[in-house]
Order: sequence, then C-alpha cells, then structure tokens
Amino acid sequence: MKLLEHEAKDILKTRGVPVPASGGVISKASQLSAALKRAGKAPWVLKAQVLAGGRGKAGGIKLAKTPKEAAALAKAMIGMDLITHQTHGQALKVRELLIEGGVKIERELYFSVVMDRKSAAPTVIASAQGGMEIETLAEEHPEAIIRVGVDPNVGLRDFAARRLAFALAVPNDRVGEFCRVAKVLVKAFIDLDCSMLEINPLILTPKGVMALDAKVSTDANAAFRHPELAKLKDHEASALEIEAKAADISYVGLDGNIGCMVNGAGLAMGTMDTIALAGGSPANFLDVGGGADEERVTTALKIIMKDKKVKAILINIFGGIVKCDMIAAGVVAALKKIKLKVPLVVRLQGTNVEAGKEILMRSGIALIQADELWEAAQKAVAAAKR
Repeated sequence: MKLLEHEAKDILKTRGVPVPASGGVISKASQLSAALKRAGKAPWVLKAQVLAGGRGKAGGIKLAKTPKEAAALAKAMIGMDLITHQTHGQALKVRELLIEGGVKIERELYFSVVMDRKSAAPTVIASAQGGMEIETLAEEHPEAIIRVGVDPNVGLRDFAARRLAFALAVPNDRVGEFCRVAKVLVKAFIDLDCSMLEINPLILTPKGVMALDAKVSTDANAAFRHPELAKLKDHEASALEIEAKAADISYVGLDGNIGCMVNGAGLAMGTMDTIALAGGSPANFLDVGGGADEERVTTALKIIMKDKKVKAILINIFGGIVKCDMIAAGVVAALKKIKLKVPLVVRLQGTNVEAGKEILMRSGIALIQADELWEAAQKAVAAAKR
C-alpha cells in the first residue's frame, strides 16, 4: 500500500525524523487560512497529495510568499488534473493539498531504503545529488549512486551510517544528526514491513537534517501487524476493490472487457494470459478462493457486473476440495439472484466435472459451456465482441 506524503511524514515524525512545520491537509480553499496559521510564518509550500513523483515539474508543488498568493494557488490547484512522468499520460485529480512552512535549504541529498532481491535484505540507496530523478541519475551518472546493504536483524550500524555520511560529504557538524536520522529511517523501513521508503530530498538545514518529502510503500499482506497502517485508506484501490476486500475476495480491476472469476491465483493468472492470447483483454483479476460456495460466487458476480466495461464473463473453476457439482450448484443459485446482462462462459474441470456440467445444462440459464480453457477463452472473446 502506498502512503500519501502527509501520511508518511506523520509516521516518520512520530519516530523522530524532522519534517517541515505542517499546517495540515486541506480539501477546500476555505480551509487555507487556518492551515497557514498552523504552518507558521511565510513563505509556505502548497503540495498536491497524489501518488506520483515529479509533482514539482508538473505544477503540483508551489511556493507562496503571501496569504493572497497562497489563496490563488490553492484555488487553482484543488481539483486540477496533474500529469507527471510517473502517471504514464493519465491525469490524477488533486483533491487535497498539504500546507507546510518554508525551510531554508543548504544542501539536498537523496536517501531511500528498498528491498534487494539478490541479497533478500534491505539496501540503502543514497546520493549527494538530491532532488533529482534517481532513475535518470543512475543511468547518466552511476558513480553518484551509493549502496549500503543492511542486516534486517540489526538495522543500519553506526559505522555504516558514518561511512555513508562521509561518502555523501555531509559536513562534520551534521554527521551525528545525519547518522541518527538514517538509522531511524532504516528501522522504520524494517519495522513497518516497507517495500520502499524514499526521502527525496533529505535536506541539510541550518538546524540539522530534515525530510522535505517522503514516499512510503508497505506490504499490504503485513497490514495485520500494523494497526496504524491498516486504518489508513488505500488510495490506489477502486470502489470495487474495496468492496471485494471487505468480502475477503482477491480482486484487482484492469482495463479490459472480459470479467474473470477463477479459484486459485495461479489459475487466475493463467486464465488472464489465455484470454490475451485469444485476442481479448481481461477486465479483472478475481480469485474467489477454494471455498467457492453460493454466497461467494454471488458476491463475486455482483462485483464483476458492476464494472461497466465488462462485455462478457468467463468463469474458470477447478474442482478439487470443493467439487465441480457443488460449484455448479453455487453458480446456478447465484444466477437466479442476479440478472445476467452479458454473455457468460463457464469452464469446469476436476472432481465430479460431469455432474457439474449436467447441473449447468439443466438449469435453463443462458450460458456457454466449454471443456478446455483455450476453448473457453475463445468463446469469451467472441461473446465480448457481439
């Protein structure tokens, strides 16, 4: 799960990472005056709260020197469509602004912690050239990138933090504070089960070291260990994904027009690939799970059919612990509760498959049966084109 900047900063601040004075988050221009007072004296920074980097270049970060200027900027920014190099041409609607007090910057550094798949451990990636796109910097000046491996059992050790500070040419009077902040950031990465923690820039100020920005992504599968994260809104999830999560159904919305209902994540991925090979495009990933009973099938179908892009549905079920005849009975019962508005293709395989097919055939429901996945995918693609 990706956190917005203000959420990440709130968490890091409680752990002892210095951040700019905050006036809070506003969603209406009328809330600006109070936010400016909380942020302190001018100048102020207005920052669009969206899950994308490159906001400054795209107009999502603005500096205001007077309340009048801040009001004009807030009015223009709230509701604006923001396109950055990380949004792949798609606009993100700006619904909230973070209001912060201005900070005197002496130097900008880049600091992040990521998971290194080769070592299966966290790795600090840092550079003395902060504020830049790290991908571009790594490509054009790889010598400017510093990597430090971290033992997750002990975190960033004192000597490693000092070596990093010296490599980044941190002034002697800032080394102690830099090391403290670096160790806190690495510990936060480990404690919160993060997949990425990025501070760009991590700045040197007359008073010390400060996180001017913060991007944090956590492992959603570890949310049960972190109540403070579990209560946060998933800003990337759609309404259908939130509904599916509440029903304990694994669902991810996609851009295609063929709805998929499958039991098993591997089979679901294979089904999506087969649809693509057949010339179609899946509208979702949906793993209904091993217990595909009437209630779960009904909920899953309702979620799929709420997606207006769906022009056909493919149900691909392997009967193992839950036998095919039980699954077929669940599908029939579900379809008696739901008005089917698009063609439905059903493919069953596994235990009691013949009994399951018989149940579907005698149901009187207008559906298309298939024996093999390739056949089912071809029929679904053809049905979606009608």
